Amino acid sequence: MTVLKTSLRNFVAHKGRMALSAIAVLLSVAFVCGTLVFTDTTNATFDKLFASTASDVTVSPKGVSDKDTRQGRIRTLPGSELARLKQVDGVKSVLGDATSQSVTAADRDDNSIGSDTGAPTIGTNWDPTEKRSVEITSGHAPRGPTEVMVDADTAKNKKLKLGDEVRIIAIPGEFRAKIVGIATFQVTNPGATLIYMDTDTAQRKLLGAPGVYSSYSLTAQAGVSHDQLKKNVVADLGTGVKVQTKAESSKEAEDDIGSFLDVMKYAMLGFAGIAVLVGIFLIVNTFSMLVAQRTREIGLMRAIGSSRKQINRSVLIEALLLGVIGSILGVLGGVGLAVGLMKIMGSAGLHLSTDQLTVKATTPIVGIGIGVVVTVIAAYIPARRAGKISPMAALRDAGTPADSKSGWIRGAIGTLLTAGGAASLVVAGNADKAVDGSMFLGLGVVLTLIGFIVIGPLLAGLVVRVLATVVLRIFGPVGRLAERNALRNPRRTGATGAALMIGLALVACLSVVGSSMVASATDELDKSVGADFIVQSDTGQPITKGIADAVRQAKGLKHISEAKDIEGTKLTLPDGKTVTKDLSAASPTYAEDLRTPVVEGDLSAAYGKNAMSVPEGFAKDHKVKRGDTLTVAFKEGRTAKLTVAAITSDDVSLDKGAMYTNIATVEAYVPAKLIPADVMMLAQAKDGQEKQAYASLKSQLHHYPSVKVRDQTDYKKEVKDQVGQLLNLVYGLLALAIIVAVLGVVNTLALSVVERTREIGLMRAIGVSRRQMRRMIRLESVVIALFGALLGLGLGMGWGTTAQKLLALEGLKTLEIPWPTIITVFIGSAVVGLIAALVPAFRAARMNVLNAIATE
Repeated sequence: MTVLKTSLRNFVAHKGRMALSAIAVLLSVAFVCGTLVFTDTTNATFDKLFASTASDVTVSPKGVSDKDTRQGRIRTLPGSELARLKQVDGVKSVLGDATSQSVTAADRDDNSIGSDTGAPTIGTNWDPTEKRSVEITSGHAPRGPTEVMVDADTAKNKKLKLGDEVRIIAIPGEFRAKIVGIATFQVTNPGATLIYMDTDTAQRKLLGAPGVYSSYSLTAQAGVSHDQLKKNVVADLGTGVKVQTKAESSKEAEDDIGSFLDVMKYAMLGFAGIAVLVGIFLIVNTFSMLVAQRTREIGLMRAIGSSRKQINRSVLIEALLLGVIGSILGVLGGVGLAVGLMKIMGSAGLHLSTDQLTVKATTPIVGIGIGVVVTVIAAYIPARRAGKISPMAALRDAGTPADSKSGWIRGAIGTLLTAGGAASLVVAGNADKAVDGSMFLGLGVVLTLIGFIVIGPLLAGLVVRVLATVVLRIFGPVGRLAERNALRNPRRTGATGAALMIGLALVACLSVVGSSMVASATDELDKSVGADFIVQSDTGQPITKGIADAVRQAKGLKHISEAKDIEGTKLTLPDGKTVTKDLSAASPTYAEDLRTPVVEGDLSAAYGKNAMSVPEGFAKDHKVKRGDTLTVAFKEGRTAKLTVAAITSDDVSLDKGAMYTNIATVEAYVPAKLIPADVMMLAQAKDGQEKQAYASLKSQLHHYPSVKVRDQTDYKKEVKDQVGQLLNLVYGLLALAIIVAVLGVVNTLALSVVERTREIGLMRAIGVSRRQMRRMIRLESVVIALFGALLGLGLGMGWGTTAQKLLALEGLKTLEIPWPTIITVFIGSAVVGLIAALVPAFRAARMNVLNAIATE
């Protein structure tokens, strides 16, 4: 009980000094709990949506995949199955669904009314099953070929109202209709744009034929289980269709959205983990300095009979209190963070109601558990050090003598870890396969990071002296005092700098990787793409006949190349083995527009009659030579004998591993109605007419918002913007770790000022001005921040350079160090150091001189 009372008294007495550590725990726990609450809420919301919309049993075509949308395939079931399904035992009712995701909707100005987040636009027929998820809140349901209904979120976001005209672009063609109704989601809007039409219009305009359906929704009779109904349907229809119960179709939909949410969840938890790691340094520093400041007090406690265990336990109880308070506040903050994330997702089109907020019992348990365990573990070393203080320490002023032996042991261990990590990075950089190299890269990152953390105090003595020579000496005596203060406790300086080092190392690494990716893609475009223009959909929509015709009508073009994906083709090799591969069918001019290097033959020959190419790796693995004849069984056509006319190099990043053949060859063996739509079109302008051709293409495709036309400059900018957006997102998440690291600098300085109270008073007494005192504290902060930045940026560039060497094995060969970013971050670290020192410097300068000198 005495130990507990002492711990409580010390905790309350030093509550101000504990505050920043508590904030670090709060932020880390809040990020963990916020991520869990957000993903649990999202999962629960979608579970409810899928459960409310799924039918007892669903019958759909077999083998439907996302590729069908991209290739413009329409897979349907005959309308005759409707009457047949009604006769199946256990069926109460059957409804046919006519739905397509290969749809683009535009307003009267040809602007897309689809989601801006990449969610699909879904065209479907209005039937009673839709009332499970939406309610008509304005107007009425569509009644004919010129009427449609849209969801309320789309109407709001795109400023649509009743009576507005929209244009629906689908695979069979396009048509115009007026909005006659608006439907509001009852559960959540999954982000998609919903266009409802009557059944006959949906069948003809979306599916391309009257009387066909994309799926059937079956309702079971009372007393008939979903599993039994499924068995009855399979027994009647056979295995040529896909039959799912309500639970199975809901789970499939949940898995689709769950895979995305899992990636998001674990990525955010990873960044939370980084923040927790950084927070450990802050807590270790806090308790180390508190123990050092209370050396005499602890020595007196030992002198009057307190045991080592009691002292140790006293410090750990303080850490426990810190962890509990910070974690509880963090759990509450996590709920607030989750609500904020829901609002952000709502602005992006995914509306999640706070009524569905899901806080599982495990969430606060996990959050508080992480906060408490991390805090206690971080405080263990300072607590153990406190337990070793002898009663004789009561006779000393303050502080604990450094253990030179442990310092050398630590330096040796850190050097070995760093050397081992560096060796792993070298092995990774010289690997022959990216998969093998990535293992050594991960090992190298972990070992070098731990090594730098362990060796930090040793590096502090060297690096701070170098930085002081460049940065501090120009400030004269004040600068020298700042240098000596930073060097006074290398272990403390090393730990404070290491906290900042972790976040900046990741920033530098990702900056190098991102810049190298952009530079590599740019170089590859310059080297490989001969086309002037690229026509493609960013949302996976097919290039419909109308779009292709519009491209062909553009003026100033020398030639146009079409490219299609022919999936599921079975190749019988010379040795008798059969493999399934996708073919890239293209126009003969595609060889000019995408200059894929060859190791044997001429790529243009692969576009000859009954000819094809194979990639180098495939040829080696299957002992295929130029001139060999492969038996090619097209999935939805006849079997052909194609001659290998060229073997393409694998030393590329664009179309790596593609097998080329002529579209005309495919047309000879596959029925015209089963040939997929183009996935891309390339074009070259006539000499001197590039600007006119570009303008003409833009004009022709203005009416088709599902596709974009880009010249090479546009494409390079798009790549740069995409990588930049991803990096900005990652930097934003890493900001949490950097904020915690900055709190560590603030806390270190604040406690250091308290520790040096008497010293500061003496300095003020001998003539150091308040301004000089503030400058000394600020300079000390700057040099600590620059120390962490120098280590972090150097380490991160090493990681990034090694990662780029692995990417080079996948075709991204250009290494580019983003020096402007690196220099900006380094200078920014100095600014961060200045800001972190503002409050501690102000407090140091405002101390009462006499009271400071009298401090024990």
